[in-house]
Amino acid sequence: MTVQEKKVIAVPQVEPRTPIPIQNLRVAGPTPLPPEVLRTQSFPMLNHRGPEFAAIVKRVTLRLGYFFQTASPVLTYAASGTGGQECALVNLFSPGDHVVAITIGSFGNRFAKIATAYGLHVTRLEFPWGKAADPKVVEARLKENAPFRGVLITHNETSTGVTNDVQTLAALVRDINPEALIAVDAVSSLGCIPLEMDAWDLDVVFTGSQKGWMSPPGLMMIAASPRAWEANKTAKLPRFYFDWASSRKKLEVWQQPATPPVSIFYTLDMGMEMMLAEGREAIFERHRQAGNYIRQRAKAMGLHVLADPEYASNTVSALMKPEGVDSKALLKKLREQDHIVLAGGQDHLEGKIFRIGHLGFFSQADLDQVMDKLELRLHEAGFRG
Repeated sequence: MTVQEKKVIAVPQVEPRTPIPIQNLRVAGPTPLPPEVLRTQSFPMLNHRGPEFAAIVKRVTLRLGYFFQTASPVLTYAASGTGGQECALVNLFSPGDHVVAITIGSFGNRFAKIATAYGLHVTRLEFPWGKAADPKVVEARLKENAPFRGVLITHNETSTGVTNDVQTLAALVRDINPEALIAVDAVSSLGCIPLEMDAWDLDVVFTGSQKGWMSPPGLMMIAASPRAWEANKTAKLPRFYFDWASSRKKLEVWQQPATPPVSIFYTLDMGMEMMLAEGREAIFERHRQAGNYIRQRAKAMGLHVLADPEYASNTVSALMKPEGVDSKALLKKLREQDHIVLAGGQDHLEGKIFRIGHLGFFSQADLDQVMDKLELRLHEAGFRG
């Protein structure tokens, strides 16, 4: 193409920037940020190879180990929770390895899809959406599908508001295959509800900054057991950015191989300081109370919770749309008139459920406002419970 033939690219005509609205953001992530955390985002940039940032990385890394309940190093990557799924798989397995994916919803299915995309032989143990994985069924299916190299488990399924009993499931796996690699997606659970990586003998656990950590999206945190590190030495799946070995080597000097999201480290540093001040067990109790409150209010309003009550999540609740109510119109009215943002359903549950996030930074007043306005809008829509 000659210079004369080049087309002029015009300046795009776009909507002007407008102020970000103040909302009661009650989706399962991103989650609201405390004022103390918000202020850290105005901190000046640092040299990510300098001693000041190394001090932050060290502080964040060691504190993450406390919340993961692991003696293994916790690696961090600029990525989402989906990056955690991919990171776990490419560092553990080789093409053709047989893995069993225990899936109870959309994100369990995504874990399995990524494994398939990388050429693993994937057997899915699928359970109805709204149900947790039944240990007896899992035990029988694992025996039927042996041998297997690994098992993929979602701790808290955000799409359905269900928490799997990972401790029991992991123990079953160990009884059947002691050397199996157990990879746990704890994106929307870790830091909010109990999970003990070492005590439960889990091999890989990962989470994301935008959930219970009171930080913006963009940082994925992942830890691997000694068994997983041994597997990593012979794993043949392609990897570069997510390579554990290079990350662990840089962590020896409290750095990362690539440029890290400096500002998110600022927020996570402050967020975990606040979490430690509150106390880990107190955080678990706050989330337990929040989950109970949302479910009790929903029941009193005549709404049905999708999740099996025994396994209902304490970080996100999925509520069935009442007959005759347009859920999209309901969520639109809550967002535009009440400045309350809830999430809709995913995949085949789109338009059938709506989801309320209650994880990370929230107050009882936030939850009260959500349920009070929800009750009002449902009443206006003709629902009487």
